[in-house]
Amino acid sequence: MEMIMLNHPHQLNRNELPPLVMALGFFDGVHKGHQRVIETAVRKAGEWQFKSAVMTFDPHPSVVLGHKHRPIQYLTPLAEKQKVIQSLGVDYLFVVRFTSDFAALEPQQFVDEYIINLHVKHVVAGFDYTYGNLGKGTMETMPFHARGLFESTTVDKLEYQDEKVSSTRIRRLIKEGKAEEATCLLGRPYQAVGTVIHGDKRGGSKLGFPTANIDVDDDYLIPKTGVYAVKIKVKGEWHPGVCNIGYRPTFKNPEETCLSIEVHILGFRHSIYGEEVAVQWHAYLRGEKKFDSVASLIKQIEQDKQAAMQYFAVTS
Repeated sequence: MEMIMLNHPHQLNRNELPPLVMALGFFDGVHKGHQRVIETAVRKAGEWQFKSAVMTFDPHPSVVLGHKHRPIQYLTPLAEKQKVIQSLGVDYLFVVRFTSDFAALEPQQFVDEYIINLHVKHVVAGFDYTYGNLGKGTMETMPFHARGLFESTTVDKLEYQDEKVSSTRIRRLIKEGKAEEATCLLGRPYQAVGTVIHGDKRGGSKLGFPTANIDVDDDYLIPKTGVYAVKIKVKGEWHPGVCNIGYRPTFKNPEETCLSIEVHILGFRHSIYGEEVAVQWHAYLRGEKKFDSVASLIKQIEQDKQAAMQYFAVTS
């Protein structure tokens, strides 16, 4: 898959590109609903012997259009989104830098410059996709703005348990610790990428349960605090483990507010400091709590370890 970064106004010309079937959307999470849109574009491209493409935006429009200017935590930051979209068999990924000037484009301008001028022959998007200034363009207006130069397909709403599959819903589930339900909507376990760093040396190995302290990239949404059954990818291989997300109240001063993500990798004894790893959250086991003694903490960690082993034995 070729990734093309576009800054407005872009300089690409339709003659530089093959005929495309393009899926449009922000696609944070690339969940099952997004996958249906993208897979429709890939399928149609194959039928018509065109190339498939996805257009997304960076950063999230709310960063530019919102009034609070708060950083956004993504389900899939751009690098992660790129990997998932590539796995769906897409030929081109267009990433448009979302700026105030780009946001001000009228719907017809957007279509002319970012669809027609990119040699798009067919557009695929979800039923609620909007484009142009203030989102005035919709999939109902797309045929009018196409001016007969391309066709479009609207993908209907995907529901799970009578509710729309959406990035907002998945965010809520992750914040509530509902990892398994989030997996159902994403089509894969929620994961984040980070680097293994040195911890404070007060737990882990001294308790007999060495942990990898993960410094997760700031762009990722972090799940609810607590203990999870996880898988961690180290040097290309996945390993089962137990993850604690929280503030380690048994050891730390209550006034300290530094969140830690620690993974005890089952049956793993290698040093991996400095390695980039991926953590998948599979199941929420329990909430974080303060223990009266180190002995009671060790007992609980052993129970967590057994619970994770049992979980993966049942689900594998």
